Amino acid sequence: MADKQESREEEIGLHNLSPKPGSRRPKKRIGRGPGSGTGKTSGRGHGGQGQRSGNRRKSNLEGGQTPIHMRMRKLRGPHMKKSMPFENFRTATQPVNLSDLEDRFEAGAEVTPETLKAAGLATRKDPVKVLARGEISKGLTVKAHGFSAAAKEKIEAAGGSCELID
Repeated sequence: MADKQESREEEIGLHNLSPKPGSRRPKKRIGRGPGSGTGKTSGRGHGGQGQRSGNRRKSNLEGGQTPIHMRMRKLRGPHMKKSMPFENFRTATQPVNLSDLEDRFEAGAEVTPETLKAAGLATRKDPVKVLARGEISKGLTVKAHGFSAAAKEKIEAAGGSCELID
């Protein structure tokens, strides 16, 4: 009986958690008289922009120093991945794995972007690319915008065919 009471006192839960002693400090109360150390000007100094209400220093201002965004080099043109127009020159494709084709299509079926959409695989308007993740044992006629080399090899080894769409 005494052991159970002791174990209940030692249990830790949300009801008995508290911060470590000394880790929490009281809020600094400014403008509370000369004896407080932050009276009169409340630690803001005498006049000027920093003393006014609503003042918030701009993070990008560096005094007279040249700002960092001007010191950094500029990468321009479509030939670099890190260049300025990020998405304009990037191609987007929808990946479809062989394991998905194996699960959702019968042997001898013709797989096109329309049939993939009906099966819930290629739901976006982007071009479809077939990737080699998983195995395939059925002979399928697959029509897609792109194939990985390994996927093409596996489809043809299973007795299927690959046709590229423009």
